[in-house]
Amino acid sequence: MKLLRSLASICLLAVAALSVPTQEKRVHHQSDLSDRAHDDSHGFQYDHEAFLGKEEAKTFDQLTPEESKDKLAMIVVRIDTDKDGYISHAELHHWIKHRQRRYIEENVNKHWKDYDKNQDGKIGWEEYKNTTYGFYLDEEFDDVEDKATYRFMLTRDERRFKTADRDGDGIATREEFTAFLHPEEFDHMKDLVVQETVEDIDKNGDGKIDINEYIGDMFSPESGEREPDWVQTERKHFHEFRDANKDGYLDNAEVAHWVLPGEVDHADNEAKHLIHETDTDKDQKITKKEILANWNMFVGSQVTNYGEDLTKRHEEL
Repeated sequence: MKLLRSLASICLLAVAALSVPTQEKRVHHQSDLSDRAHDDSHGFQYDHEAFLGKEEAKTFDQLTPEESKDKLAMIVVRIDTDKDGYISHAELHHWIKHRQRRYIEENVNKHWKDYDKNQDGKIGWEEYKNTTYGFYLDEEFDDVEDKATYRFMLTRDERRFKTADRDGDGIATREEFTAFLHPEEFDHMKDLVVQETVEDIDKNGDGKIDINEYIGDMFSPESGEREPDWVQTERKHFHEFRDANKDGYLDNAEVAHWVLPGEVDHADNEAKHLIHETDTDKDQKITKKEILANWNMFVGSQVTNYGEDLTKRHEEL
Protein backbone atom coordinates (compact mmCIF):
# COMPACT_ATOMS: atom_id res chain seq x y z
CA MET A 1 0.00 0.00 0.00
CA LYS A 2 2.77 2.40 0.93
CA LEU A 3 4.61 1.63 -2.33
CA LEU A 4 1.48 2.15 -4.40
CA ARG A 5 0.69 5.46 -2.71
CA SER A 6 4.24 6.58 -3.30
CA LEU A 7 3.97 5.76 -6.99
CA ALA A 8 0.63 7.56 -7.16
CA SER A 9 2.18 10.67 -5.66
CA ILE A 10 4.91 10.61 -8.29
CA CYS A 11 2.35 10.20 -11.05
CA LEU A 12 0.16 13.02 -9.75
CA LEU A 13 3.14 15.29 -9.41
CA ALA A 14 4.04 14.60 -13.01
CA VAL A 15 0.68 15.86 -14.22
CA ALA A 16 0.26 18.69 -11.70
CA ALA A 17 0.82 22.26 -12.83
CA LEU A 18 3.72 23.73 -10.92
CA SER A 19 4.76 27.38 -10.90
CA VAL A 20 8.20 26.80 -12.34
CA PRO A 21 9.59 27.56 -15.78
CA THR A 22 8.99 24.73 -18.23
CA GLN A 23 12.69 24.45 -18.99
CA GLU A 24 13.21 23.54 -15.34
CA LYS A 25 10.22 21.24 -15.07
CA ARG A 26 9.80 19.23 -18.25
CA VAL A 27 13.30 19.03 -19.65
CA HIS A 28 14.85 18.35 -16.24
CA HIS A 29 12.08 15.87 -15.48
CA GLN A 30 13.44 13.55 -18.13
CA SER A 31 17.00 13.35 -16.85
CA ASP A 32 17.38 15.46 -13.75
CA LEU A 33 20.02 15.38 -11.04
CA SER A 34 17.55 15.37 -8.15
CA ASP A 35 13.85 14.87 -7.47
CA ARG A 36 13.84 18.10 -5.45
CA ALA A 37 12.67 21.43 -6.82
CA HIS A 38 15.59 23.60 -7.92
CA ASP A 39 14.70 26.69 -5.91
CA ASP A 40 17.60 28.13 -3.92
CA SER A 41 15.27 30.44 -2.01
CA HIS A 42 13.87 27.35 -0.25
CA GLY A 43 17.13 25.51 0.37
CA PHE A 44 19.90 23.78 -1.52
CA GLN A 45 18.81 20.14 -1.43
CA TYR A 46 18.70 19.98 -5.23
CA ASP A 47 22.29 21.27 -5.42
CA HIS A 48 23.39 18.84 -2.70
CA GLU A 49 21.98 15.84 -4.58
CA ALA A 50 23.34 17.10 -7.90
CA PHE A 51 26.82 17.65 -6.49
CA LEU A 52 27.05 14.57 -4.27
CA GLY A 53 24.51 12.10 -5.59
CA LYS A 54 21.29 11.34 -3.78
CA GLU A 55 22.57 8.73 -1.32
CA GLU A 56 25.78 10.55 -0.48
CA ALA A 57 23.78 13.73 0.17
CA LYS A 58 21.92 11.86 2.89
CA THR A 59 25.18 11.00 4.67
CA PHE A 60 26.20 14.66 4.68
CA ASP A 61 22.83 15.53 6.22
CA GLN A 62 23.94 13.66 9.34
CA LEU A 63 27.20 15.58 9.76
CA THR A 64 27.98 18.67 11.77
CA PRO A 65 28.92 21.77 9.77
CA GLU A 66 32.58 21.26 10.68
CA GLU A 67 32.56 17.63 9.51
CA SER A 68 30.70 18.60 6.36
CA LYS A 69 33.23 21.31 5.49
CA ASP A 70 36.15 18.94 6.11
CA LYS A 71 34.71 16.29 3.78
CA LEU A 72 33.89 18.92 1.17
CA ALA A 73 37.49 20.13 1.24
CA MET A 74 38.67 16.59 0.44
CA ILE A 75 36.18 16.35 -2.43
CA VAL A 76 37.45 19.63 -3.89
CA VAL A 77 40.93 18.13 -4.09
CA ARG A 78 39.52 15.18 -6.05
CA ILE A 79 37.62 17.45 -8.45
CA ASP A 80 40.72 19.54 -9.20
CA THR A 81 42.24 16.93 -11.52
CA ASP A 82 44.96 19.17 -12.98
CA LYS A 83 45.96 20.31 -9.46
CA ASP A 84 46.16 24.00 -10.38
CA GLY A 85 44.22 25.12 -7.32
CA TYR A 86 41.09 26.00 -9.28
CA ILE A 87 37.91 24.16 -10.14
CA SER A 88 37.09 24.87 -13.75
CA HIS A 89 33.72 24.42 -15.37
CA ALA A 90 35.02 21.34 -17.18
CA GLU A 91 36.21 19.74 -13.93
CA LEU A 92 32.97 20.47 -12.09
CA HIS A 93 30.92 19.27 -15.07
CA HIS A 94 32.87 16.00 -15.17
CA TRP A 95 32.37 15.48 -11.43
CA ILE A 96 28.62 16.06 -11.56
CA LYS A 97 28.25 13.72 -14.56
CA HIS A 98 30.12 11.07 -12.58
CA ARG A 99 27.80 11.50 -9.61
CA GLN A 100 24.77 11.42 -11.89
CA ARG A 101 25.77 8.07 -13.36
CA ARG A 102 26.33 6.73 -9.88
CA TYR A 103 22.88 7.91 -8.82
CA ILE A 104 21.26 6.02 -11.72
CA GLU A 105 23.14 2.85 -10.82
CA GLU A 106 22.25 3.19 -7.13
CA ASN A 107 18.63 3.90 -7.98
CA VAL A 108 18.39 0.76 -10.12
CA ASN A 109 20.09 -1.35 -7.45
CA LYS A 110 17.66 -0.11 -4.82
CA HIS A 111 14.58 -0.96 -6.89
CA TRP A 112 16.07 -4.23 -8.09
CA LYS A 113 15.95 -5.68 -4.60
CA ASP A 114 12.28 -4.72 -4.29
CA TYR A 115 11.17 -6.44 -7.48
CA ASP A 116 13.45 -9.41 -8.10
CA LYS A 117 11.46 -11.55 -5.69
CA ASN A 118 12.84 -14.92 -6.76
CA GLN A 119 16.40 -13.52 -6.86
CA ASP A 120 17.16 -14.96 -10.30
CA GLY A 121 18.88 -11.80 -11.52
CA LYS A 122 15.93 -10.79 -13.70
CA ILE A 123 12.62 -9.01 -13.18
CA GLY A 124 9.54 -10.26 -15.00
CA TRP A 125 6.59 -8.04 -15.75
CA GLU A 126 4.43 -10.22 -13.51
CA GLU A 127 6.92 -9.75 -10.65
CA TYR A 128 6.84 -6.00 -11.08
CA LYS A 129 3.07 -5.81 -11.52
CA ASN A 130 2.27 -8.03 -8.56
CA THR A 131 4.74 -6.26 -6.27
CA THR A 132 3.43 -2.83 -7.20
CA TYR A 133 -0.27 -3.41 -7.80
CA GLY A 134 -0.97 -7.01 -6.80
CA PHE A 135 -3.04 -6.28 -3.69
CA TYR A 136 -5.56 -4.34 -5.77
CA LEU A 137 -5.63 -6.20 -9.09
CA ASP A 138 -8.42 -8.65 -8.23
CA GLU A 139 -10.51 -5.85 -6.74
CA GLU A 140 -9.91 -3.53 -9.71
CA PHE A 141 -8.70 -0.81 -7.37
CA ASP A 142 -12.08 -0.63 -5.61
CA ASP A 143 -10.45 0.42 -2.32
CA VAL A 144 -8.39 3.18 -3.92
CA GLU A 145 -9.72 6.72 -3.84
CA ASP A 146 -8.42 7.74 -7.27
CA LYS A 147 -9.07 4.58 -9.31
CA ALA A 148 -8.46 6.25 -12.66
CA THR A 149 -4.96 7.33 -11.65
CA TYR A 150 -3.94 3.83 -10.57
CA ARG A 151 -5.38 2.24 -13.71
CA PHE A 152 -3.53 4.83 -15.77
CA MET A 153 -0.32 4.05 -13.88
CA LEU A 154 -0.67 0.31 -14.50
CA THR A 155 -1.31 0.76 -18.23
CA ARG A 156 1.57 3.19 -18.53
CA ASP A 157 3.96 0.97 -16.58
CA GLU A 158 3.11 -2.04 -18.75
CA ARG A 159 3.67 -0.10 -21.96
CA ARG A 160 6.98 1.23 -20.69
CA PHE A 161 8.10 -2.20 -19.47
CA LYS A 162 7.34 -3.78 -22.86
CA THR A 163 9.23 -1.03 -24.66
CA ALA A 164 12.26 -1.52 -22.40
CA ASP A 165 12.05 -5.31 -22.86
CA ARG A 166 13.81 -5.33 -26.22
CA ASP A 167 13.74 -9.09 -26.80
CA GLY A 168 10.06 -9.27 -25.86
CA ASP A 169 10.41 -12.18 -23.44
CA GLY A 170 8.49 -10.42 -20.64
CA ILE A 171 11.59 -10.39 -18.44
CA ALA A 172 13.85 -7.41 -17.83
CA THR A 173 17.58 -7.76 -17.50
CA ARG A 174 19.35 -5.13 -15.40
CA GLU A 175 20.01 -3.07 -18.53
CA GLU A 176 16.36 -3.32 -19.61
CA PHE A 177 15.16 -2.46 -16.12
CA THR A 178 17.44 0.58 -16.15
CA ALA A 179 15.74 1.63 -19.40
CA PHE A 180 12.37 1.13 -17.70
CA LEU A 181 13.29 3.36 -14.74
CA HIS A 182 15.34 5.92 -16.72
CA PRO A 183 13.93 5.94 -20.27
CA GLU A 184 15.41 9.33 -21.08
CA GLU A 185 18.88 7.75 -21.00
CA PHE A 186 18.16 5.31 -23.84
CA ASP A 187 17.62 6.14 -27.51
CA HIS A 188 15.08 3.35 -28.06
CA MET A 189 12.93 4.74 -25.20
CA LYS A 190 12.84 8.38 -26.29
CA ASP A 191 9.68 8.09 -28.39
CA LEU A 192 7.97 6.78 -25.27
CA VAL A 193 9.30 9.70 -23.21
CA VAL A 194 7.74 12.06 -25.73
CA GLN A 195 4.46 10.13 -25.70
CA GLU A 196 4.27 10.23 -21.90
CA THR A 197 5.01 13.96 -21.91
CA VAL A 198 2.22 14.66 -24.39
CA GLU A 199 -0.19 12.54 -22.32
CA ASP A 200 0.71 14.51 -19.19
CA ILE A 201 0.06 17.92 -20.75
CA ASP A 202 -2.64 17.21 -23.36
CA LYS A 203 -5.78 17.81 -21.33
CA ASN A 204 -8.33 17.62 -24.15
CA GLY A 205 -6.94 14.35 -25.51
CA ASP A 206 -6.40 15.47 -29.10
CA GLY A 207 -2.82 14.15 -29.14
CA LYS A 208 -1.11 17.53 -29.33
CA ILE A 209 -0.38 20.48 -27.07
CA ASP A 210 -1.88 23.93 -27.55
CA ILE A 211 -0.67 27.15 -25.94
CA ASN A 212 -3.14 26.95 -23.04
CA GLU A 213 -2.08 23.40 -22.18
CA TYR A 214 1.58 24.36 -22.51
CA ILE A 215 1.24 27.30 -20.13
CA GLY A 216 -1.21 25.47 -17.86
CA ASP A 217 1.37 22.75 -17.27
CA MET A 218 3.68 25.36 -15.76
CA PHE A 219 1.50 27.98 -14.17
CA SER A 220 -1.90 28.00 -12.47
CA PRO A 221 -2.66 31.56 -11.36
CA GLU A 222 -4.58 32.15 -8.18
CA SER A 223 -7.49 34.58 -8.25
CA GLY A 224 -6.23 38.03 -9.19
CA GLU A 225 -2.61 36.88 -9.51
CA ARG A 226 -0.59 38.67 -12.15
CA GLU A 227 1.12 36.48 -14.70
CA PRO A 228 4.89 36.47 -14.03
CA ASP A 229 7.26 37.78 -16.69
CA TRP A 230 8.73 34.33 -17.28
CA VAL A 231 5.29 33.06 -18.33
CA GLN A 232 5.10 35.81 -20.93
CA THR A 233 8.53 34.71 -22.10
CA GLU A 234 7.32 31.11 -22.39
CA ARG A 235 4.33 32.23 -24.47
CA LYS A 236 6.79 33.88 -26.83
CA HIS A 237 8.97 30.76 -26.87
CA PHE A 238 5.96 28.61 -27.72
CA HIS A 239 5.07 30.67 -30.78
CA GLU A 240 8.58 31.54 -31.95
CA PHE A 241 10.57 28.39 -31.14
CA ARG A 242 8.56 25.43 -29.87
CA ASP A 243 5.87 25.50 -32.57
CA ALA A 244 8.24 25.04 -35.49
CA ASN A 245 5.58 24.58 -38.20
CA LYS A 246 3.46 27.48 -36.85
CA ASP A 247 0.21 25.50 -36.74
CA GLY A 248 -0.59 26.55 -33.17
CA TYR A 249 0.19 23.17 -31.63
CA LEU A 250 3.14 21.06 -30.50
CA ASP A 251 3.18 17.67 -32.17
CA ASN A 252 5.37 14.76 -31.10
CA ALA A 253 8.36 15.90 -33.14
CA GLU A 254 8.19 19.39 -31.68
CA VAL A 255 7.76 18.00 -28.14
CA ALA A 256 10.81 15.78 -28.72
CA HIS A 257 12.86 18.79 -29.74
CA TRP A 258 11.67 20.57 -26.60
CA VAL A 259 12.05 17.91 -23.91
CA LEU A 260 14.93 15.91 -25.39
CA PRO A 261 17.13 18.42 -27.20
CA GLY A 262 20.58 17.06 -27.92
CA GLU A 263 22.33 20.11 -26.56
CA VAL A 264 20.69 20.04 -23.11
CA ASP A 265 23.05 18.81 -20.43
CA HIS A 266 21.76 19.12 -16.87
CA ALA A 267 25.17 18.50 -15.36
CA ASP A 268 26.50 21.33 -17.50
CA ASN A 269 23.69 23.63 -16.34
CA GLU A 270 24.31 22.75 -12.68
CA ALA A 271 28.07 23.33 -13.01
CA LYS A 272 27.37 26.78 -14.50
CA HIS A 273 24.87 27.50 -11.72
CA LEU A 274 27.26 26.56 -8.90
CA ILE A 275 30.12 28.56 -10.40
CA HIS A 276 27.90 31.59 -11.02
CA GLU A 277 26.67 31.57 -7.41
CA THR A 278 30.08 31.12 -5.76
CA ASP A 279 32.63 32.73 -8.10
CA THR A 280 33.11 35.95 -6.13
CA ASP A 281 35.92 37.35 -8.29
CA LYS A 282 34.08 36.40 -11.52
CA ASP A 283 37.05 34.68 -13.16
CA GLN A 284 34.80 31.80 -14.32
CA LYS A 285 36.44 29.29 -11.99
CA ILE A 286 36.25 28.67 -8.27
CA THR A 287 38.81 28.02 -5.57
CA LYS A 288 38.58 25.85 -2.50
CA LYS A 289 38.22 29.05 -0.48
CA GLU A 290 35.23 30.19 -2.55
CA ILE A 291 33.61 26.77 -2.32
CA LEU A 292 34.06 26.48 1.44
CA ALA A 293 32.72 30.01 1.89
CA ASN A 294 29.52 28.71 0.28
CA TRP A 295 29.76 25.17 1.63
CA ASN A 296 26.04 24.88 2.44
CA MET A 297 25.18 25.24 -1.25
CA PHE A 298 27.34 22.22 -2.14
CA VAL A 299 26.68 19.97 0.84
CA GLY A 300 24.31 19.74 3.79
CA SER A 301 24.55 19.15 7.51
CA GLN A 302 22.37 18.70 10.55
CA VAL A 303 22.25 22.48 10.99
CA THR A 304 21.16 23.27 7.44
CA ASN A 305 18.48 20.57 7.62
CA TYR A 306 17.25 21.98 10.91
CA GLY A 307 16.94 25.38 9.30
CA GLU A 308 15.03 23.91 6.36
CA ASP A 309 12.71 22.06 8.74
CA LEU A 310 11.99 25.29 10.60
CA THR A 311 11.17 27.05 7.34
CA LYS A 312 8.91 24.18 6.28
CA ARG A 313 7.06 24.17 9.59
CA HIS A 314 6.63 27.95 9.42
CA GLU A 315 5.16 27.72 5.89
CA GLU A 316 2.77 24.98 7.01
CA LEU A 317 1.52 27.20 9.81
